Amino acid sequence: MKRAGMAMLIVLLLAGMAFAQAPVVTGLAGKKITIDLWTHDDPNRSALEKGFIADFMAANPGITVNYVTYPSNRIFEALTTAFAANQGPDIFNVSIGNAVSFLDNGRIAPIDYKALGYRGPGDVEDDYLPGMLDPVKRDGDIYGLPLEITNMCLFVNRKMLREAGIDPDRDWPRTWEDLISLSEKIVKRDGQIITRRGFDFRYDAYPNLFIPMVEQLGGEYVSKDGKKAIIGDEAWLKALTWMKELGPTGKNLGSPTYAAARNEFDKNNGTVAMSFSGLYQEARMKAANPAFYNSGDWMVVPFPQWKDAKKKVTANYSGHYYMVNAQSSKIEQQAAWMLVKYMLDHGDQYLEKVAIVQPMKKLFDSAVFKSMPYSDVFMKDFANARIVYVGKASSQLSTLLSETIKSVMVGGVDPKAALEKLRRDAQAALDAAD
Repeated sequence: MKRAGMAMLIVLLLAGMAFAQAPVVTGLAGKKITIDLWTHDDPNRSALEKGFIADFMAANPGITVNYVTYPSNRIFEALTTAFAANQGPDIFNVSIGNAVSFLDNGRIAPIDYKALGYRGPGDVEDDYLPGMLDPVKRDGDIYGLPLEITNMCLFVNRKMLREAGIDPDRDWPRTWEDLISLSEKIVKRDGQIITRRGFDFRYDAYPNLFIPMVEQLGGEYVSKDGKKAIIGDEAWLKALTWMKELGPTGKNLGSPTYAAARNEFDKNNGTVAMSFSGLYQEARMKAANPAFYNSGDWMVVPFPQWKDAKKKVTANYSGHYYMVNAQSSKIEQQAAWMLVKYMLDHGDQYLEKVAIVQPMKKLFDSAVFKSMPYSDVFMKDFANARIVYVGKASSQLSTLLSETIKSVMVGGVDPKAALEKLRRDAQAALDAAD
């Protein structure tokens, strides 16, 4: 009985410690509130965050948290519709390129520094790598906390390269030209339908991946003063021509009409040999296909450069920041920020279980980060990376860029004509945003 009683006491103490880790929201005074949290779907992250939310609700019985996920390509549309009707969620995250529209329209509440144990913005910035909070700073205040910072490198299936007669250790693709030539050796088709892709692009991430192609050649997306769009015709034409060559109206090596390359890559089913993704892809691969993850048949290599690149530019990194609705009541804002901070305080678990990286100083020095396969490749590329464009008209420009590339790849539009239309429409979007 004594042993059983002691065991029960230990269980209760441990449970109490778990609940004690979650902060208690002061000022509820018996009130009951509901916090709606919207985020993009990620099964591994959802499981982790639902556990944090359960702890938070256990520590705060008067708070109910509704956790809602959307596909990553639909959440911005859902948020835009909700905020237009003044029914946005209390907490949300979306890529910073899209979030900036909500921020600049006054939809986001500044961090509740006192509730989170900070004296002010400077204390918050001390926790993070330099510049990581700049995209969410306005007039000295901070309006978001980063869930993840993601840069992308190239995942390579070593076995598929060897089967095509390519030595992956010696001949892995270093240039954009290499990607085309290696893909031609690997690709298989049934008529015009591709059954095995050597490489395919990440079609939901043009600001991350295509814009650096242009910048390597000296072109610009938007001028530094934010007044001129699409600069450097030679660079833009070369990059657009490369996309045309990749697509079905060119050498027919890939297309946005096929299943996402990064998902097929993880299956190791012989359909995709090379794909862009972030460090988080490792956790998804490990969960979906542990045999492949542990096989040694894959590797990660740096972001490609042009043979005649004028400067080294790696993939632009994206930031997903948790933000809080300025229309929520003060007590809801306080509770929302405390929940966000509580979740993000577990950066090591996000890294270990989901492989997403919060740009906190302590995390980059941790053994967990350094032990992850190819984390050094991502970090070396990160040193030459910049954040995706987050200036005025960023979401409109992203849409125009996507339409332009698809018109060239799939619609057969001449790159020169497509560029002229893009420049005209992008400039109009910039001018309208003034």
